[in-house]
Amino acid sequence: MVERWKWFLLRKSKRPWFRATLFSVLGVVTALLALVFAPYIPDELPTKIGADAVDNILGIIASSMLAVTTFSLSTTVSAYSSATNNVTPRATSLLVEDPTTQNALSTFIGSFIFSLVGIVALSTGLYGAKGRVILFAVTLSVIVLIIYALLRWIDRLSSLGRVGETTAQVERVTLKALQHRLEQPYLGGNPLPENAFYKTLGRPVYANRIGYIQHLDMPALAELTKHERSRVYVNVLPGSFVDPGCPLAWVDGLNEQCDNELRNAFVMGEQRTFEHDPRFGLSVMAEIASRALSPGFNDQGTAIDVIGRAVRVLACVANRPKCSPPVEQVLSRIYIRPLDVNDLFDDLFTPIARDGAAMIEVNIRLQKALFSLSHLDNDAMRVAAVRQSELAYMRASQALAMDEDRRRLEQLRAELKREY
Repeated sequence: MVERWKWFLLRKSKRPWFRATLFSVLGVVTALLALVFAPYIPDELPTKIGADAVDNILGIIASSMLAVTTFSLSTTVSAYSSATNNVTPRATSLLVEDPTTQNALSTFIGSFIFSLVGIVALSTGLYGAKGRVILFAVTLSVIVLIIYALLRWIDRLSSLGRVGETTAQVERVTLKALQHRLEQPYLGGNPLPENAFYKTLGRPVYANRIGYIQHLDMPALAELTKHERSRVYVNVLPGSFVDPGCPLAWVDGLNEQCDNELRNAFVMGEQRTFEHDPRFGLSVMAEIASRALSPGFNDQGTAIDVIGRAVRVLACVANRPKCSPPVEQVLSRIYIRPLDVNDLFDDLFTPIARDGAAMIEVNIRLQKALFSLSHLDNDAMRVAAVRQSELAYMRASQALAMDEDRRRLEQLRAELKREY
């Protein structure tokens, strides 16, 4: 994982105001470039290209971009509201961080500020005839950029905030986070010992705040464990909820003066994030399915779609390399526990099995999905799939009204058990 400051910078760069500010500054700089390059323009060129027309063009851009920006912002807010009501509030952050939406809005705002600065500079006579030529050429480039942004924005509006597209976004970020974690199951360090002997030898360091672990600064932990006899046994992972009674880690060979530095390596926040917390993504997918199965929506198709996406996401667990990745030398004194496959299955399938227990079509799709996952080349996944199949069947057998539905489900469960 990256350093704390890089992670904060990455998080800030995904906020809408960051790109809008960047494009706005770029618009101001672009509008003033004509003052710098004006001396290099031949004297006869302004009369040949009709640079006087730039006043009207900038006026049109300023008025139209203000209207387009206002409309786009209202449309975006409506899409956020739709995703909150129809999908899940936890998925709204992905819409806020959508790069296509941010680029479109930033382009419109930047173009508006560019034209505004250009009009002000023209009214003061700063440009002159030669400066108008450069401003005219830059304005044509801005028009091309606006057209490109509008076309992409129109295409994005057709899916922004819709259930299927938002679910696909959650699937993509969850798959990315899970693949990243599988590539480094111990985040570059060593596996946490299962016998927990370190709890008797080490000293616990407790959290000083209440919240979720969002990021683990491994380089900072590496700096703390430079001494040959030092060890850090990490107790929490990104996504864990901690309080002052929860040990962040057990340390050996570190004095109490290092405790604040160690706490700073655990970045905490009020909410979970998708980047380094694949279990959060799986939980959000389960939320989408649960909301679709609620009486207010009664949308079994979305739940079945989520189950299919779940198979694609969890299949990457079976495709991970059989051998553990090499331990990085600077992280060799840090011990971290890996993800538990049973936790992944519980996060995803338990809510769906609970809320869809009375719906035979959801139960059939769920049993078939677990059957598919059980056939992947991974013993842990096979055990977890059989366990979830049993739990889902027990819930459904009590909720289904018809004996025929229970018999169909029993056949699917028996088929999975017969394989193992």
